[in-house]
Amino acid sequence: MSELLYAKDGAIATITLNRPDRLNAISPAMLDALSQALVDADGDRAVRVIVLTGAGKGFCSGLDLKDLMAGKGIGSDPNAMPARFDLRSAPPIVLHTVDKPTICALNGAAAGYGMDLALGCDIRIASDRAKLAGGFAKRGVLPESGGTWLLPRLVGWAKACEIAFTGRTIPAPECLELGLVNKVVPHELFEKEVRALATEIADNAPLAVQAIKRMMRLGLEDSFESNVHQVYLQLLPLFRTKDFQEGVKAFLEGRKPAFEGR
Repeated sequence: MSELLYAKDGAIATITLNRPDRLNAISPAMLDALSQALVDADGDRAVRVIVLTGAGKGFCSGLDLKDLMAGKGIGSDPNAMPARFDLRSAPPIVLHTVDKPTICALNGAAAGYGMDLALGCDIRIASDRAKLAGGFAKRGVLPESGGTWLLPRLVGWAKACEIAFTGRTIPAPECLELGLVNKVVPHELFEKEVRALATEIADNAPLAVQAIKRMMRLGLEDSFESNVHQVYLQLLPLFRTKDFQEGVKAFLEGRKPAFEGR
């Protein structure tokens, strides 16, 4: 069975971490497959939203520590230092740079690498059974996959320090209170809620949604003036799209627009 599943349903692509017997612990094969799936979804004109989730009871328990202790898997050879680091195709980088909106469907626990993956998505919808566990300090490592950049931006410096330094587990209700997830849903309604949100986003003009995401992402590092100029340059080609014409026409006619992504 594939360790990662990729499925399309209309305009929604769902990527599923698929090692439920190991709580979807990350293997080297999964890393390569995840990056490729994200690239494929981002390049597919038919896809408008990407959903990332896990099979079984959990989202992702992090890097596979059992494999590591058995002398195989990621990080198992401390002497295997690469001559140079090239992380351009690593999942956290790819996840951060795709233009399609990403939703993390947190069906259960997300720990370590799994927590970083969840935080790297644009939106997080959590089952009431979900929890985030950034226990890096308890394992003698650090959040290596974007967590040190993402966490302070999501919750502020002081709270990020508390979460990272203690390595404690945060249940779904507290995640919502801290702003780490957008919504907490009863588990039996979880999949329906994720689908509804993904569909609502997919119904909008895809080129505009992708431009909005791109400008907000770049705006994290830009000055205000620079971002305003960048946004204006993004706006001009959008004015010439069929979707812009359709959006205006639908508004004037009082109907739901039918966007084509052109």
